Amino acid sequence: MAASLATAGSRSSRAVLLTVTCLGQFMVLLDNTIVGAALPDMQHRLHTRLTGLQWIVDAYVLLVAMLLLSGGVLADRFGRKRVYLTGVAVFTAASLVCSLAPSLGWLVAGRVLQGIGAAALSPASLALLAAAHPVPQERVKAIGLWAGLSGIGLAAGPVAGGVLTQAFGWPAIFLVNLPVGAILLLVGLRHLGESRNPSALAIDVPGTVLSVLAVGVLTYGLIEGGARGWTSPVILGSFAAAVILLAAFVAVEARRSAPMLPLRLFRQRLFTVSNTAMVVVGFALMGSSFFFSQFFVYVQGSSILRAGLQTLPVSLAMVIVSPYAGRLAARYGFRGVVTTGLALAGLGLLALGTVHADTVYGTVWWRLGLVGTGFALAMSPLTGAAIQAVSPREGGLASGISSTTRQIGAVLGVAVLGAVVRTRQSGGASFATGLNSAFLAAGAVTLATAVFTGLWLARSEPSERAATPRPLTDERAVATSNEASAERR
Repeated sequence: MAASLATAGSRSSRAVLLTVTCLGQFMVLLDNTIVGAALPDMQHRLHTRLTGLQWIVDAYVLLVAMLLLSGGVLADRFGRKRVYLTGVAVFTAASLVCSLAPSLGWLVAGRVLQGIGAAALSPASLALLAAAHPVPQERVKAIGLWAGLSGIGLAAGPVAGGVLTQAFGWPAIFLVNLPVGAILLLVGLRHLGESRNPSALAIDVPGTVLSVLAVGVLTYGLIEGGARGWTSPVILGSFAAAVILLAAFVAVEARRSAPMLPLRLFRQRLFTVSNTAMVVVGFALMGSSFFFSQFFVYVQGSSILRAGLQTLPVSLAMVIVSPYAGRLAARYGFRGVVTTGLALAGLGLLALGTVHADTVYGTVWWRLGLVGTGFALAMSPLTGAAIQAVSPREGGLASGISSTTRQIGAVLGVAVLGAVVRTRQSGGASFATGLNSAFLAAGAVTLATAVFTGLWLARSEPSERAATPRPLTDERAVATSNEASAERR
């Protein structure tokens, strides 16, 4: 009887844990897509230009990209529950700052704080889940549910953003996080158990700081270049500073015994090719998605709510296709599935580059669906390829790096494709023409990458001789590896 009660209690605790971690990750993923639907309203109410909208998106993505790996180490070192709840608190407070922002500057500051909170919340939620499921089979099932349930946030974002913005204005998309965050904090403080890795190494502070500065300065140059002029001393200086900071980052990482980004991993061709392709996935997907709602509102005259619904085929296709991408890769190989996915996405983006104000939606939705399907086919197999390229003990690190490279690509995609639009406009072209050029550029880059992966994404055996740069906890390493496995299932 006592054993039965204990088992029931354990199951109940795990159910609460799964709910809390899924809801936290859902909130983060929802924020990735809900903001896009509100961008036209933000531009109108905040009286900002395209560069302001780029900063609203990139300020968040930049911090997530650069702090994601450090967030996982923080969770191991200082406690997964503590870091998770801290991330929830920061993300929730930042959402309040965003909703009350009286100007673009305050909104961007709030988005920076949101990025910091998300970079702590996301890896800690997965680490908590893995630590609570020591049996491998149970862990795989739990992580599969975590990935599937939280992934609904991607599909819900455009619709929720359109509804909330149409009814209450853009601040509402951030206010919706407040009750969710409050519930997570109350339930988490009471029901989550603490776990940590006492032997976890310290965070690579120099590497983290240099990476944030290098990508941040580069992003500044790309976003502001269209407005200030590409030959402006400030812009040229930002590009020069980015090169210097990047060189300093590489030099520091090469000399540290426990770097955040072990450069030796890139000696593996499979690892290098998969991460290079993942940068392009983030670049083309996030860069083009940034303009979807703007196209429907500013070019075709849709309402914000209708525009949110019209962009839904991208996220729906990704949610539906992603679970099958790994199965296809297991059967046909990484190269075939990734190359096919990138080719489909590239063709979809090229097709979007030909739409105009009078194009009926019946010939637009399938182009969006093609983009979502293509990138869904590519993402999970690329993560799986990166994990396969390294030793089993480094699977968690490889998965984290794959997520980071995708986020870096997203930062650059919003900046570069926005620069394409602004450059065309400065030459006298319309906004619609600028959008066509951006979609065509994203499609061309994606198709070129499909050729690249078709030629170079071959099987590579992991290097067992290389020294492990950072001891990962068994829970974290298996969790992140199984996260990719769960997605592939």
